[in-house]
Amino acid sequence: MPEQDGRIMGVTRRQALGIGGALGLMAATGLGTSAAMARRPATTGAELRSDLPLPPPFQVPLPIPAVLAPSGTSEGADRYEIVQRETTLEILPGVRTRAWTYGGTFPGPTIEAHRGRPITVTHRNDLPVPTVVHLHGGRTPAASDGYPTDLVLPEGWTEPTMHPGMHTAHGSGMGNMRDPRAVLSRRTRDYTFPLDQRATLLWYHDHRMDFTAPAIWRGLAGLQIVRDDAEKALGLPSGPRELPLMIADRAFTAEGELAYPALDPTLRERPGVLEPYLAGVLGDVILVNGAPWPVHEVDAARYRLRLLNASNARHYELEAVLDDGRRLDLVQIGADQGLLASPVTHRFLPIAPAERYDVVVDFARVPVGGRVRIVNRLGSGRTRDVMAFRVARAVADDSRVPRVLSTDLPEWRRADAVRVREFSFRAGRMDDGHGWLIGGLPFDPARSDVTVGLGDVEVWRMVADVHHPVHLHLVGFRVLSRSGRPPLPHDAGLKDTVSLRPGEAVEIITRFDGYRGRYLFHCHNAEHEDMAMMANLQVV
Repeated sequence: MPEQDGRIMGVTRRQALGIGGALGLMAATGLGTSAAMARRPATTGAELRSDLPLPPPFQVPLPIPAVLAPSGTSEGADRYEIVQRETTLEILPGVRTRAWTYGGTFPGPTIEAHRGRPITVTHRNDLPVPTVVHLHGGRTPAASDGYPTDLVLPEGWTEPTMHPGMHTAHGSGMGNMRDPRAVLSRRTRDYTFPLDQRATLLWYHDHRMDFTAPAIWRGLAGLQIVRDDAEKALGLPSGPRELPLMIADRAFTAEGELAYPALDPTLRERPGVLEPYLAGVLGDVILVNGAPWPVHEVDAARYRLRLLNASNARHYELEAVLDDGRRLDLVQIGADQGLLASPVTHRFLPIAPAERYDVVVDFARVPVGGRVRIVNRLGSGRTRDVMAFRVARAVADDSRVPRVLSTDLPEWRRADAVRVREFSFRAGRMDDGHGWLIGGLPFDPARSDVTVGLGDVEVWRMVADVHHPVHLHLVGFRVLSRSGRPPLPHDAGLKDTVSLRPGEAVEIITRFDGYRGRYLFHCHNAEHEDMAMMANLQVV
């Protein structure tokens, strides 16, 4: 992806549509490129159907991931230890399912940390394949950011045989497209996070080269919350009335295993998915904190919901609906990178893969015994339901949502930008197969794509063919416009992931500060990411 006058050139029509007709991935969505742009379909991907009876909704209690205790403290920094291992979990009631986990649970344990207090997390890989840990949304030095080829190898790992046509070494970072800068570790690795960033909800997940999607699908995801004193002083709902909610879809085999259409189910050699799922893998079971369509008992009071879409490809449009048809407001107080300047009220809230939203819902208007369902307006059948809350009791509530939430949001202006760049996120062909490309090129860890100066402010204009949730490592950004129009209400605040809709051009502005080194930007539809929709970002 060579730079030219601050601009990355887009793919040609021939590249976008493929050679000799539309790409199979467009067949997977049932749309050609032009139709996708015109109709703006609700989702990108194909749905897997489970092969066993599914439980009724709103029967399983909502699990709350355990908060991980530090294993020690040294010189003002806390240390944590997590073992990555396979275990058997009861996800569907009465059914045992093998999963890859952080610490034996899905989601993994939550790490709660304080702004400006560094932590070190030691990960031990007891899984049968290499792994990489990325703290999504973290303001992290490059050595701990989880670059896809900086692998933690399991004990006894040997290099797999290269599959013909692979564009990378797929799982090792070596091979016919070697990464001379890859840093390999045997079994354990320390990741250090200074946490010099705003209080917010982050999440950690596997980021292994070309196998991110199936690794997350099998369970390698967990939450990290950064707190600070200013947020604590606001009087927002807290304690049991603050709920982290990791939303993810999955599908199950007749034996209760996690179904995924991998070309190589061992995840050792050949990456990718079967042809119908090239646009993304959707499941027919909606999990919240690892439970199918759960229910949670609440007081008639305000609750703070820390929402994460941890699905590989599924988009949601969330709405809070009473059984009598009335709707509750979703009062947004935060985005990916922390609190907004002031609250924004929504009736429904779109959330793309990897996006986070911090919202307050007030159950005070719901009668005791009443039920509030969180529904997905983009779903159908079983995927329309997400979870439910049942109001159990009337209580006093001293929480509040202040009109001013924060005063530290950056005020970058277009005039501050030292350059404007353009990027296309589109389907294309690579190595005689289908891929997802940035600027017409597949990812190459050895190639320099974008180089920025530490402290530079830039405007990026990004154009999509189908849905692409684009994530920048290291920095947060503000959304400036969508297809020449003002940002949407849910674009408020500081973000690190933005949802590009079919045929849409989105402008963002950011300042590349923090740390020098090699980082990434990429689509967070995990199947697109694994099929080369990543690019290198070098901060110098």
